[in-house]
Amino acid sequence: MKQTRSLVTGLVACGIAMAMAYTVAAQNMTQGTAKVVHIKGNARYSLGNDVWEPLKVGTILRAGSVVQTENKAGAYVDLALYGSEGGGFAATIGSGRGAYQAGSSQNMVRLMENSQLAIDKLSTMQTGAEAVTDTQLDLKKGRVMGNVKKLSAASKYEVKLPNGVAGIRGTTYLLTTDGMVDVLDGSVVVAYQTPSGVVTQVVSAGQSFNTNTGQLGTIEPGLMTELEHFATMTQPPTGVHVFTTETMIAVDQTTYFISPTSP
Repeated sequence: MKQTRSLVTGLVACGIAMAMAYTVAAQNMTQGTAKVVHIKGNARYSLGNDVWEPLKVGTILRAGSVVQTENKAGAYVDLALYGSEGGGFAATIGSGRGAYQAGSSQNMVRLMENSQLAIDKLSTMQTGAEAVTDTQLDLKKGRVMGNVKKLSAASKYEVKLPNGVAGIRGTTYLLTTDGMVDVLDGSVVVAYQTPSGVVTQVVSAGQSFNTNTGQLGTIEPGLMTELEHFATMTQPPTGVHVFTTETMIAVDQTTYFISPTSP
């Protein structure tokens, strides 16, 4: 009886400790936002309930939001992802008065024409030594371009694709639902579904990868220029973008789960 009582007491104490730890973690967790800083053409957003509203510069989006751009050449939406350092206003992204200038650790996303992007998660947890961020986006249609500043070791930035997921760190990238992964600098680890199972591929600076064919090549010149232009715009005023093919790649230890696709 005493042993049983001691076991129960121990389990209760353990449960209380876990609950307290969870409470502390929850208290240190803040939910981030995405701010619309520039729009070209028309765009709309939904809170995930299929009720759509016109998107405007200054709109604040939270996790659960879905953004859609119009099917018109040159249309796009720029989003500043908040969770670390914010940005300010200067003539950089967009043109004219009130354009947005990204901060030194501000992550930016550009949703291209005829595209749809869901914001699944934007959170930050203060651990004392550093901020741990968790960014999860879902590209449902079209193309998304992004600039991700340096993340802490425990932070995560992922973009879901129709047949996989891309893990991104300190990178300027372009992802499409057609299966293309283009990386200007840094590296992207993409895990994607094939008929024989899930395959993981590291895409490094200057490379282009096709998840449909498994072919790794170089970025087309026109697309390279587009990525370089976006990377330059999303740098802080004193930042200088330098393209290099020499990239330090850390071994990715994340286990990705990809739902099997129908044959």
